[in-house]
Amino acid sequence: MEIDATGIYYRDLNSTIRRAVEDGERSFVLKNINGQRYIATGIEERIMVDIYGTPGQDTAAFMRGPELQIYGNAQDGLGNTMDDGKIVVHGMAGDIVGYAMRGGQIIIQGDVGYRVGIHMKAYREKIPVIVIGGRAGDFLGEYMAGGIIVLLGMFGQNLHPDRPIAGHFLGTGMHGGVIYVRGKIPNHQLGKGLKAELLSDEEYGTLIKYVEAYCREFDKEIEPILAEKFYRIAPYTHRPYGNMYAY
Repeated sequence: MEIDATGIYYRDLNSTIRRAVEDGERSFVLKNINGQRYIATGIEERIMVDIYGTPGQDTAAFMRGPELQIYGNAQDGLGNTMDDGKIVVHGMAGDIVGYAMRGGQIIIQGDVGYRVGIHMKAYREKIPVIVIGGRAGDFLGEYMAGGIIVLLGMFGQNLHPDRPIAGHFLGTGMHGGVIYVRGKIPNHQLGKGLKAELLSDEEYGTLIKYVEAYCREFDKEIEPILAEKFYRIAPYTHRPYGNMYAY
């Protein structure tokens, strides 16, 4: 189903998509998207959505199943509390991508904003993953409780050599999960209670799986990416803030 979204109010657009899903439609092409919010939010069916333009805030929030290909940039809150499915952004994304994400994958070609991947969590076989080809702003992985973030720092729009791969306070309050970073992060940028160390051979295999997924989506060569050492950032212990509580 193809929809030209020019001038369509976001509620009307989402209502049209939902009615079509209820009627059995499983493939959508949305053209001329310009800030319409909540696209695919709350949808639990296995559908494919190709989005051309810039979807608005909270696109794919609470999503459980769809696959989105976004041919453009994405605004704030992409994949908010996402439970399952896949989002691929052929551009950059804004703040709080993957907020409280509980499953599925988000793969972003370029840069992301602030507080990406905060409050991510995992449960049994459900491990949420965010792969970022560019650089990230402050508070990446803040209060992270589970899941995986991969930060490449190679393919963003802001490639000035003086700009760090990630902002300050990386992983502040983090008590679970892991962040893989291509290259060394200075200790002063890390949140309290975190350590950065080179990957083990076992974890290197896990990392390669997600780097390969990034390369497939954006037609990149994997060898230049793996030419640099990767570091894992994680808490020193499973209860890094346990001594802050009275009981």
